[in-house]
Amino acid sequence: MTQQETATLERVRQESRWRQICPLGELEPMWGEAALVGSTQIALVRLPDDRLFAVDHFDPYAKANVMARGIVGSRQGRPTLASPIHKQVYDLETGECLSEEGLRLRTYPVRVVRDHIEIKV
Repeated sequence: MTQQETATLERVRQESRWRQICPLGELEPMWGEAALVGSTQIALVRLPDDRLFAVDHFDPYAKANVMARGIVGSRQGRPTLASPIHKQVYDLETGECLSEEGLRLRTYPVRVVRDHIEIKV
């Protein structure tokens, strides 16, 4: 590997790392919350079974940062988030829009460490 490739890989590792967001108890089940991680706006969703999801806060259809205010639900047993503006429904696991072909939310790995939510950005 060249020095340039090594430097690029190290920069990517530094940019993509786990970041602590908040205590788990600060997120209410079935509600979204927005988090600013660096310059990235993320929508966090907690389900009643404590599963967590992190997706883009930016709604690609409405062109607005609103997804944390979306409607949490499910479709065919999969957790979903519907845009609060035009109601496009997104799969929280994959980010795929289930109601409008070609739209997608970026998803982020999320975990809980010592009762604190962490997101890998």
